[in-house]
Amino acid sequence: MEKNQRKLPDSCGLGPALAVIGGKWKALLLWQIHQAQPCRFGELKRLQPEISEKMLIQHLREMEADGIIHREVFHQVPPRVEYSATPEGAELDLALAPLADWGKKHQERTEGAKAGAARAAPRTAAEGAARG
Repeated sequence: MEKNQRKLPDSCGLGPALAVIGGKWKALLLWQIHQAQPCRFGELKRLQPEISEKMLIQHLREMEADGIIHREVFHQVPPRVEYSATPEGAELDLALAPLADWGKKHQERTEGAKAGAARAAPRTAAEGAARG
């Protein structure tokens, strides 16, 4: 590997990967689409009620442009659209599994630490006097 190549932020591969799945929703949407193939727009909206419709549409378009999901339009009344993971999207979803495992463990550790700190520290002066 050349010296100049090591200096580039994208040379480790994380830059291009994060460009595809960056943001709060894309990795979650990819996971849901991969799990429930095919998946309709309304189903995705129900599974992630916190995401706005505008943001959902935007992310789905970007993910389709990046080649990680496929959008199939059924010309019928009423119109129907289904999303599925492409082979590249399925591969990316599998690559994200260790990150999801780490996230679960991290959440358990931090919640455990917060709960332990809350039990150890008195919340009011009266609680402190009662303990001491």
